[in-house]
This record gives sequence, structure tokens and C-alpha cells, in this order.
Amino acid sequence: MKALIIDDSRAMRAVLKGILQEAGMETVEANHGKEGLERLKGAGVDLVLVDWHMPEMDGFAFVRALRCSPAYHSLPVLMVTSEGDTDMIVKALEAGADEYVLKPFTKDSIVQKLQTMGVPLGKAY
Repeated sequence: MKALIIDDSRAMRAVLKGILQEAGMETVEANHGKEGLERLKGAGVDLVLVDWHMPEMDGFAFVRALRCSPAYHSLPVLMVTSEGDTDMIVKALEAGADEYVLKPFTKDSIVQKLQTMGVPLGKAY
């Protein structure tokens, strides 16, 4: 299984990468939504974790663009962001995010959300 991590923070990408690799996944990274859309092409991505606030293209715009493409209509998307306003959470879910987790998060909260989404995890989970 391969996950695309989209976040403008290199440190946050590294933390998520560690969690996902421990769960048995390969990872691909992008700094913002536009780069994320490019990385999807031919990458065989099975899951996307995306931040909301980024330059170039934010996570909300990324999710909307992603869901416009039939090829990615059912690709699981987890918003991983510090945006905790209820209206914003609803907006992200209505745009097509499957789940939402707030920063700061724990490894367990990420794993729990992935399990809720039906993402297959490695033997450690």
C-alpha cells in the first residue's frame, strides 16, 4: 500500500511518514496540493493524508480537485490539520475528505482514523 503525504512542513511529513512506514506502507510526499496532484499521476497511491493550510493549493482545494476526477473518486483521504473549527471540518468532509484528524495528533489517533477508513495496516496493528 502506498500513501501520499501532502504538507508544507517537512517535519510533519517526516512524522507521518514514520507512522505510515511502521504500519507497513510506502510513502510519497508533496509540499502543497498542486504538487500532490502531480505526484498522484502514475504513482499507484492508495491513500492521501493532506494538510489544510499550504501555499500554492491548500488541502480543501486539493480535495475538491481530486474528487472532480473519476480516477480518484474513491481514493481515501484523511485531512490532518490544525483547523478545528466545526464549520471547516464539515466543509472538508462535504468536499470529499473521508476523515479528519487534528494536529497535534498521536500515532494512535492516526492509526485509529485509518482503521475507521478501512485502510489495511501491517501486522503491528
